[in-house]
Amino acid sequence: MSIAFLVTTLVIVATPGTGVVYTLSAGLSRGHRASVVAAIGCTLGVVPHMVATITGLAALLHTSAPAFQVLKYLGVAYLLFMAWTALKNKEAIVVEDRSASRPATRVILSGILINILNPKLTMFFFAFLPQFVNTGEPDSLVQMVELSAVFMLLTFVVFAVYGIFAASVRDHVISRPRVMTWMSRVFAGSFVALGVKLALVDQ
Repeated sequence: MSIAFLVTTLVIVATPGTGVVYTLSAGLSRGHRASVVAAIGCTLGVVPHMVATITGLAALLHTSAPAFQVLKYLGVAYLLFMAWTALKNKEAIVVEDRSASRPATRVILSGILINILNPKLTMFFFAFLPQFVNTGEPDSLVQMVELSAVFMLLTFVVFAVYGIFAASVRDHVISRPRVMTWMSRVFAGSFVALGVKLALVDQ
């Protein structure tokens, strides 16, 4: 495994996107445990893209414009739903009682959906992994699985760090209603911006 792969993966994972925004939101709204659970969900959302790449389904998605568009707009719709939730649902940002947190399964499911409904993640795997695999060797499949596992591990670690940091300042934030209101708007705006960005992406 090359240093170039680790550095490139770390830069890509650490760049703020939908998963980072969701994990930060979970940490601020529901604390350390929720942030780690959200990071797990976002990491599990990488698995379908990894499998698609390894099995060759990414090639079909790359050549099928209708399939790409359907998945893209499903992702856009879900991001807009997350934005609406951040503004309207009190559980999304405002927390009055730690015991009233969302079930871990719901947090994980939301994290999985955020990454599943992102066709560019499949495109990324399709273009990124082969650069670090010796395709002519018999163990190339094993190499792709190993590199994908490392990508997922770094995704979880980085997202968890983001979330735990957000959770560490949680008490200072939720005690200020005006700050909470602006945080809700920031997260909603972030999801809308990411949705628009995804909608403008070409295959």
